[in-house]
Amino acid sequence: MKISKNGICLMLLVVLSSCSSNQSLQQYYVAKSENPNFISVDLPVSLLNVEKADLSLEQKSVLESLRKLNILAFKKDGTNTVDYQKERTNIRAILKDSDFTELMKMKTSFGDATITYSGDEDAIDEVIVYGDNDEKGFLLVRILGDDMNPAKMIQFLQVIAKSDYNGEGLEQLGQFLKN
Repeated sequence: MKISKNGICLMLLVVLSSCSSNQSLQQYYVAKSENPNFISVDLPVSLLNVEKADLSLEQKSVLESLRKLNILAFKKDGTNTVDYQKERTNIRAILKDSDFTELMKMKTSFGDATITYSGDEDAIDEVIVYGDNDEKGFLLVRILGDDMNPAKMIQFLQVIAKSDYNGEGLEQLGQFLKN
């Protein structure tokens, strides 16, 4: 069977057009991790050093549902204002996608922030914390897990408080937030 060039082009066009043109948050993280305007940090939950901590059964359950934290920050300076505006628009478009549900909006000392999630209300797979500041840039934190319960996220904060985590891997991010 002989297929013409036009036939191959038509099949390729159909396949490509059936793929989503919207970039996922994961694709965005990967694409921007090597960009010099960004700071990218991946933290496994094991870095929290909670093996010796006295955790309740509920806190242990919350900890077991977590896998890792991905942090991506755009450091704005006087030379990248146009890039900042473009990237902020891209992130906001991704987060407005129907895969994410907004949990809350808040004002912080850093700037405006939103918390969104993907998954079912009782079985969240990903929590996203996004904040931006027109002077400093933006910060995007992905909390990845399996069947996380939003009502128990306060337990996660208590686990962190009991951990021996000393900020390993967050030195660049600390400098980002100070400036």
